[in-house]
Amino acid sequence: MSSATWRNFFTYNKYAQITARAVRQSLKESERVVAEKRGTTALKYQHWENGVGGPQVFLNPEEDKKVGKSAAV
Repeated sequence: MSSATWRNFFTYNKYAQITARAVRQSLKESERVVAEKRGTTALKYQHWENGVGGPQVFLNPEEDKKVGKSAAV
C-alpha cells in the first residue's frame, strides 16, 4: 500500500484540514488557543452594480478581539 492512500478518500484540502486539526489538538492549552484563533476566517460579501460597490456585509461577524498578544509572541 502506498503512503498516499488518503488521496483515494480525501481531496488535498480535506486532508490538510484534518491534519491541521490533529496538530492543533495535540498542542498544550495555551498554544492550542492561539493556533485555533489563527484558523478563524472573516467572510464579507459586497454586491456590485454598474461598476459601483455596495456596502460590505460580514456573513460571519467577527467576535470582539479582547485577547491581546503576550510579550513572548
